[in-house]
Amino acid sequence: MEIIIVSIGTLSKNPFWNEKQPVRTSHATTTLVRQEKSNLLVDPSLPLSALEPRLFERSGLRPADITHIFLTNWRPVHRRALASFPNAVWWVNQAEHEAAEAALAEALHRADGNPEAQRLIRDELSLLRKTTLAPDELLENIDLFPLPGYTPGQSGLLLTEPTRTTILAGDAVPTAAHFLAGQVFQESYDLDKAKDSLMEMYEIADLIIPGHDNLFPTPRTGM
Repeated sequence: MEIIIVSIGTLSKNPFWNEKQPVRTSHATTTLVRQEKSNLLVDPSLPLSALEPRLFERSGLRPADITHIFLTNWRPVHRRALASFPNAVWWVNQAEHEAAEAALAEALHRADGNPEAQRLIRDELSLLRKTTLAPDELLENIDLFPLPGYTPGQSGLLLTEPTRTTILAGDAVPTAAHFLAGQVFQESYDLDKAKDSLMEMYEIADLIIPGHDNLFPTPRTGM
């Protein structure tokens, strides 16, 4: 198994830098996990015009080489380039899929009488319905790791290797600074569940790949 950070994400405002208002465009960390004939891309956040050259620079791969996509949540910032990988299987956690579909159905109802808004919502629903519910084991030694709280079905991946355990956490861990300070996104859907998910990662992770930062070792490694 090879883990490659394709693009390091960033927050629109970072509370650890005393930023109160958005000062940049947020994008999520995009990770590639290579395993024999499988190329799993997690959170294709950047527009394809930016993501494609970064993917090639970091891995030598093109979009057509990607076999699977995994979305840690359904927020738009995590999937700007999703539609550019039509040949890949798109995975999302079942709880996140159900919550997103319910929210979009409600939005469609509220948009009654607004054809343009309804068209946009239907496009979102169409995209969502092209996804596949993620299995418990996505690939060998790559398991679904539900981390609810930031969104109803926020989920990461547990990558198990002989000498380390890596959690690809998505927005359950926004940045390394959040993890080390024991903090989660304050705007989480369920703050208590988000904190419980964070505590679970303290116990088992050697490496964390956060939602909007570079990968980092956890204190339990002694690094």
